[in-house]
Amino acid sequence: MSDFLSGMRVSSSGMTAQRTRMNTISSNIANINTTRTPEGGPYRRKDVVFEAMPDAKSFGEVIMQSDPRSDVQRVQVTDVQVDTKPPLMKYEPDHPDANQEGYVAYPNINHMEEMANMIMATRLYEANVSAMQASKEMANTALEIGR
Repeated sequence: MSDFLSGMRVSSSGMTAQRTRMNTISSNIANINTTRTPEGGPYRRKDVVFEAMPDAKSFGEVIMQSDPRSDVQRVQVTDVQVDTKPPLMKYEPDHPDANQEGYVAYPNINHMEEMANMIMATRLYEANVSAMQASKEMANTALEIGR
């Protein structure tokens, strides 16, 4: 049973990481025209950083595990980095945030790239849901066989 739980924990960590990524991408898209932030200047694109972490196990799972060398890794969000690329400058002299030359600093966000990233995050989330379902079905089948 511990192998089923391990697989479910790994899939769950993937779902959590991809949900965080989708939220970050949504924020980038929502702020694509934000020229003023509390920090000053235009909104800065954000990107999620993932890291592989050893799967946390309970004491009982460590004792009952058949292969102590198994190296199951889960994913964890370790940081949300702010993009350092310079903003896009557009000539709009009538805009309230225009500089003295008439240019406005806009976030350096590529809408198509963000949409492609959103599709990829959605597909990865769905793959983790499928893996979780498969683990659940295998556990249920194993319990049925044991009856």
